[in-house]
Amino acid sequence: MPPSRIIFHIDMDSFFSSVEVRERPSLKGLPVVVGSDPKKGEGRGVVSTCSYEARKYGIHSAMPISKAYMLCPDAVFLRVNMSLYKQASENIMFLLQRYTSVFQQVSVDEAYLDVTGIVKTYTEAQDLALRIKKEMYDEENLTCSIGVAPNKIVAKIASDFQKPDGLTVVKPENVQDFLFPMEVSAIPGVGRRTREILEKMGIRTIGDLARTDVQLLVSRLGKSALKLRQMALGNYHSKVAGKSKVKSISKEDTFEEDVGDMEILRETMDRLAQQVHSRLVRHGYVFRTVNLKIRFEDFTTYTRAFSLRATSNDLSVICKVGTRMLQEFSCKKKVRLIGIGVSSLMKIDSQQTTLEDFIRGDQNENGNLIRPNR
Repeated sequence: MPPSRIIFHIDMDSFFSSVEVRERPSLKGLPVVVGSDPKKGEGRGVVSTCSYEARKYGIHSAMPISKAYMLCPDAVFLRVNMSLYKQASENIMFLLQRYTSVFQQVSVDEAYLDVTGIVKTYTEAQDLALRIKKEMYDEENLTCSIGVAPNKIVAKIASDFQKPDGLTVVKPENVQDFLFPMEVSAIPGVGRRTREILEKMGIRTIGDLARTDVQLLVSRLGKSALKLRQMALGNYHSKVAGKSKVKSISKEDTFEEDVGDMEILRETMDRLAQQVHSRLVRHGYVFRTVNLKIRFEDFTTYTRAFSLRATSNDLSVICKVGTRMLQEFSCKKKVRLIGIGVSSLMKIDSQQTTLEDFIRGDQNENGNLIRPNR
């Protein structure tokens, strides 16, 4: 057996709907369903995710949207806004990577962290997990559930154990006591067909699976039974994928009412730039590209990019570049959303770009590009 490790699985709670509620606080406490248009029960799409208030009505992910409407016609139904969730995801993953370089993002709202070299005991691991949860809420106004365990499989099962806003710590000596009473469907990858085969064999819990003769399992499930049984025993160890490179830092804000005042837009952009700059400096990065995002009242969205001649970590550069790009939209319609960010990141070194460098600089091939996102 490999040396004991301490693995975190971080899973955001009802991610899409939670981001929507964060952007529109008036939705807090309401049943929110994110997915396709229900068309008053005639829609043909599915639910992407829903708030925990909506789950009380029996609504869940992948459910036909028409059925969700039947279960709760008074729910708030929202279309998927992937650009919003992607930006929130980038901020979340950036936050997580400040704790360890051994990081693996597995979806838009899930990641593994190997913190074996950061903490020595599971008590320290629990304290670290609580800090991550607090920072997630303080910085992103979102909650997450964390599973702490000796391997990825147990950590993933643990993160789902006390949702939402949960924290479950499973020490090596407690792994089987934790796993064995659970239904076999709690094991990642055990779908409907595998569950049906196991149930016909009289196997309903993870403990049943762990105690079943491996040759019998292989005769029914093939070679995958070997891996499945190791998971049931809590002995399946795979590495957290490794280092992940931060690609960008950005912040955006959706206005309660559409804004046509350029001064308000500039003030909002500068405020967001300060938040971006704070993270940039805190974690020792410099940037080379400034990005502007703007969404108008008709939901038409544009992005703008400006690349410097050299790297910088100067707040005034972000604000100056952002203002120049924003001015190109002064004759457009009212604005629903504005965002500012930096990309082409590198760890800090001695080469810095000042505001004067920016003024003398020229644009790259993207410097004058205004690209609509349809």
